[in-house]
Amino acid sequence: MSEDDPHIHVEVKVVRGEAAVRNMLAATFGLAGDLPSVVATGCGLRVPYAMTSPRPDHVTCLPCREHARSEHLRFADEIERLGRLPGSSVTPAEAQQAAARHRALAEGFSGLEG
Repeated sequence: MSEDDPHIHVEVKVVRGEAAVRNMLAATFGLAGDLPSVVATGCGLRVPYAMTSPRPDHVTCLPCREHARSEHLRFADEIERLGRLPGSSVTPAEAQQAAARHRALAEGFSGLEG
């Protein structure tokens, strides 16, 4: 971890980030654990959690942007496959909607927007 790193990164688990899991558990059970002070990032560094963001317009580390882009595209494909499985609790329409959201996030990380 470098004290001189000015970049904003993404967690290595950008699609399934610890903050999202923490929020879901807090909403479901009323329990909230502490967030980690340091996290692994998409570029392979360990940085303070405060120096990460899941939002494309905040991430300045180019390797992290590419990591987030590929993770969101991979997850979109996974969601679509889940929607096509017989007996899935996710309908094909819901899967398409969720996949489209993740593909839009991937596009944001590609730098093609704005």
